[in-house]
Order: sequence, then C-alpha cells, then structure tokens
Amino acid sequence: MQDQAILEIKNVGKVYKSAGKSLAVLKDISFTVNKGSSVAITGASGSGKTTLLGLCAGLDKASSGEVILNNIHLNHLSEDELAATRNQNIGFIFQNFQLMPTLTALENVMVPMELRGEKNIRHAALELLDKVGLADRSHHYPIQLSGGEQQRVSLARAFSNRPAILFADEPTGNLDGETSIKIEKLLFDLNTKAGTTLVIVTHDLELASRTHRIIKLKSGELISDESVAHTQPV
Repeated sequence: MQDQAILEIKNVGKVYKSAGKSLAVLKDISFTVNKGSSVAITGASGSGKTTLLGLCAGLDKASSGEVILNNIHLNHLSEDELAATRNQNIGFIFQNFQLMPTLTALENVMVPMELRGEKNIRHAALELLDKVGLADRSHHYPIQLSGGEQQRVSLARAFSNRPAILFADEPTGNLDGETSIKIEKLLFDLNTKAGTTLVIVTHDLELASRTHRIIKLKSGELISDESVAHTQPV
C-alpha cells in the first residue's frame, strides 16, 4: 500500500431539491483514500452510502465541497470530461450488475475497451473472463447466466480498463452465501495483484472487516473512520 492519496473527499455535501423542499443526504463528509488500499463504507439503509459512492466515482456531482480523484477535481468537469475521467481511472460494480442484455458476456466486457479505441480487445476480454472463471460462458447472454456469473462478468468488465480505483456498491447484496464468498475472493485477489484501490459500500460487516479501513455513515454524516487490524484477504 502506498501512502499517496488517490481519492480526497473534502467537506462534501449533497442536497436534493424537490417540490420546493431541500433534503440533505450528505453533510460535510471528509476523508482521504490512499493508493492500493481497500476501504469499506458502511451504515444503515438511507445513511447516504450509495450517494457518497456515486460522488466519489463521478457519477454525480456534490452540492458542496470537493471530490479529487487521481489529482483531478471532479466538481469542475463537464459531463463529457467526467465520462472520460471515469473511463480512464475508474471501475464500478453495481449490485444489480448493469449488464447489457442484448450483448454476450464477452461483448459486455469488450464495450469499455471499444470506447477507448483499443486494439486486440477480443483476446484481452477473453483473458479477463478466464480470470473470473467464465471463459466457457463467454458467448452466453446475461439471461443465460446465474446471478453470480453475471456479477463475475461485471467484475471482468470493471477491470477491463485497468482502473486505478474500483468502486463496488453492495457487490454481494444479491448473491447467495457461497457465491458471495467467491466474488469477495475475486475482488480482493484482483485488488491485491493489480494494486487497484478498492472502495466497497456494504452492509455486510464480515466483508467490511476484510478491508484495511471502515468508514461508517449515519443520517448522512461520517460518525467513525477506523483502521482494521490484522486484515488478510483469503
């Protein structure tokens, strides 16, 4: 792990306005994530975990404060610039997989590579599917895959741009226990071997305890930020 910041959250707030009323979902959040580390963001439903993850990943913009990713100030970017920054720096795993139903597993993994104009992407995508144990399912469509298999395709896609940082929103939330263990192992293996920073939103305290650090939210506020002792992913 390197003591160099890859993500800086400075006094970040998020307010949604509807029907003339304002709802503060996040209030004055600050923390820094170092390169190569793994961090879990926990808290009860409605605490602002997913909103915070979206701001960190540039999927949405903060109402106040600053989000700095890999020395890039996300607040100042246009939508096109944000999209380019995400494509160059970020991998994202959604709880509901977010695969394109009309594309095969292989084609889903190839999409980010195509957007970057890379060459020989078919071979690279097959290698990624092989790493997550799905080389023999490459020509299957999402509907033909189990939930665990779809999440593994999502993981391969997230790593297709060799991201500096990987965000995962409840990556095991829709999976059974045995499949969850496999996905967790893949996450930490890829994190360790690729040196990719890992930020996970989860309600699963056992999964959180495998990271280097746990940040806890309550009602949109950061109430604790603690290092985890003796974490050794297996």
